[in-house]
Amino acid sequence: MKTKSALLFVLTLLISMLACGRSIATETSLPARLTTRNLTHDGNERSYLLYVPASFDASKSAAVVFAFHGGGGNADYMVGVSKFNEIADKEGFLVVYPNGSGRRGDSLLTWNGGTCCAYAQQKNVDDVGFVRAILADLQTVTSIDTKRVYATGMSNGAIMSYRLACEAADVFAAIAPVSGTLNFSPCEPSETVSVIHFHGTSDSQVPYNGGVGPESIVGVDFTSVQDSLDFWVSFNGCDSQPQTNSFDVIQHQIWEGCADSSSVELYTIHGGEHAWPGNDRPGWAGGDEPTQALSASQLIWEFFEAHSKP
Repeated sequence: MKTKSALLFVLTLLISMLACGRSIATETSLPARLTTRNLTHDGNERSYLLYVPASFDASKSAAVVFAFHGGGGNADYMVGVSKFNEIADKEGFLVVYPNGSGRRGDSLLTWNGGTCCAYAQQKNVDDVGFVRAILADLQTVTSIDTKRVYATGMSNGAIMSYRLACEAADVFAAIAPVSGTLNFSPCEPSETVSVIHFHGTSDSQVPYNGGVGPESIVGVDFTSVQDSLDFWVSFNGCDSQPQTNSFDVIQHQIWEGCADSSSVELYTIHGGEHAWPGNDRPGWAGGDEPTQALSASQLIWEFFEAHSKP
């Protein structure tokens, strides 16, 4: 009887262990879908959308692309503007769409990019710390390839990506600002960061040549595109003169010879306005029409894929 009792105990224990194993696997796996994750940072409730493509391989460390919405938008807005989910489906990386902060909770959200913008800047919201907290949260559910973490964004989101390059260069291998410039000082990166920038010459919100945009609602004296790129060309130790080629309404410049195999690139859209290139519609009702001469999202991923941390 004692032998049967012992065998029953061992069998029960094994079943329990197997059940626990299944439970742990379920809790730490990432289903293929777009989900909302919440966390508390700096005493505030914050959230982000996480997209896990069907092609995601949980047995490997994942590349992560942070995509920051523009001022007055939210994470859902950035999903539609960038369409990174479609590229992630093919390439298998994770996409993080953080929500900024604002007085209304889930709309009219902004990022504290330095001198811009609105609520987040006025309240000195710790958005760099929030991004680090997101990464820590992600690492509780999957393995992150820390050499392949990237940031991109539109307008105020682009400005935020520049600030991250300044203050979280230890995290981000490359950034891809779209229609937003470097408006954080002093910018003192701890490491090289590759940069690919997209900007229209007729942008009336964040002017290509800097200053206050004629249609800007924030009244910020923005840094010019050239000054933004000059900083990174110098910091990354790139050749001072770029290689330049043009097609359609696009001028593409590449600064090579940079340290740590980094790179700096600029796509200038002649006549382009405040929009995400390649998007099939304006980013908001009444917004500017995006050029169809190139797909910013596809070029951004190709650039990211080519530039990891050393």
